[in-house]
Amino acid sequence: MNDQHEHGALGDAEYAEFMELAAEEGFDIEDVEAAIDEAGHGPLPALAVVGRPNVGKSTLVNRIIGRREAVVQDKPGVTRDRVTYEAEWAGRRFKVVDTGGWEQDVLGLDASVAAQAEFAIEAADAVVFVVDATVGATDTDEAVVKLLRRAGKPVVLAANKVDGMSGESDAAVLWSLGLGEPFPISALHGRGTGDLLDEILKALPDAPPQRFGTALGGPRRIALIGRPNVGKSSLLNQVAKEERVVVNEQSGTTRDPVDELIELGGITWKFVDTAGIRRRVHLQEGADYYASLRTAAAVEKAEVAVVLIDTSESISVQDQRIITMAVDAGRALVIAYNKWDTLDEERRYYLEREIETEMQQVAWAPRVNVSALTGRHMEKLVPAIETALAGWETRVPTGRLNAFLGELVAAHPHPIRGGKQPRILFGTQAGTKPPRFVLFASGFIEAGYRRFIERRLREEFGFEGTPIHISVRVREKRGRKK
Repeated sequence: MNDQHEHGALGDAEYAEFMELAAEEGFDIEDVEAAIDEAGHGPLPALAVVGRPNVGKSTLVNRIIGRREAVVQDKPGVTRDRVTYEAEWAGRRFKVVDTGGWEQDVLGLDASVAAQAEFAIEAADAVVFVVDATVGATDTDEAVVKLLRRAGKPVVLAANKVDGMSGESDAAVLWSLGLGEPFPISALHGRGTGDLLDEILKALPDAPPQRFGTALGGPRRIALIGRPNVGKSSLLNQVAKEERVVVNEQSGTTRDPVDELIELGGITWKFVDTAGIRRRVHLQEGADYYASLRTAAAVEKAEVAVVLIDTSESISVQDQRIITMAVDAGRALVIAYNKWDTLDEERRYYLEREIETEMQQVAWAPRVNVSALTGRHMEKLVPAIETALAGWETRVPTGRLNAFLGELVAAHPHPIRGGKQPRILFGTQAGTKPPRFVLFASGFIEAGYRRFIERRLREEFGFEGTPIHISVRVREKRGRKK
């Protein structure tokens, strides 16, 4: 049976009833269908943009996503570290993985380009390889080609910086890379990007293969993430050794470097190995850089992220960045505070204050205090993971949601702005994993009120351990149409 319903998560009867309601309120039916479709989608196919520095990757990414304003909802503190954006072309939506922001690293050039290509290949369904046509193919480009060949993912070759007819011949030289036709573009001026995007859509699958999910009753996937040296390996060893069974070590596919099947609490789980990208020796200074690539790749493949935090140190920006990465990816979340047993009373007191302030944005995530070294409280990990997964998969029926919204709006109306009072008229939950809601309103609903709605949704329906996406559609002024 097809799990991904065309009406998002709504059944036929519920959908018909909902559309009737929308029509009564004066919404454009096509608009409503598009909104449900957009929020109800499963994972989107991912396109990675790779290439050596200064070939125009970020410019191309901006060009691709710039076709829809407000795709990039950059939250403060995430700007530099965002790697994934949503884009749309010819009515199809996909994710763009931008590797352009990772280069200011001190690593040797070849190493950082190789790491990007490795990560990109790991996380993507298709790749755009950007080459500077004015320079031609360099040794670094050739090295990336080898990696791409080995991975066997579909590749579209973009010959950038072709500003006019004279540059076309520079682009043609790139046939020599053996990746098929080079598409001459100017990411800066937009020349040729439409043809490139048409080609990209041919390379991308309609829907990516489910990288997670229990379609075949397979084990649930957990990514154990955290800053370098926070105790991830000890925790994994502790988990495996306590139960004495590492069921097997699967390898063989690039997508799963080494995923360990581990039995915990009578259930087999798949721990997605975050060391997916090989560590290169002599690159100590680049350790953080590789750690973040590995983390992003692991999170992409997992259903739930367990973030390990070292309590003997203050909660750092890096800890928060890792949490943001998991939340942005829409994964279920559990926060494990490690080395809890080593803390004295004073440190515990200050740590609790830190958690209250620094972790406020994920107060909904289950928390466990563990010791990876001694195995203390490890038994609490499984219930926390199960709670988070249950929240991640929770769906509220439309009728019940609208009764709740009606009461909420009556008791706490939206503040009046410019003499008008926008109202939320009705809504539906269009998807799960994570829960995605579409609310329909009579006017613009401001961010503070959206946060208030999210808080109340959590109080009413649980949603423990999962991010919630809320999108709001505003009724267009009908005006002269009548």
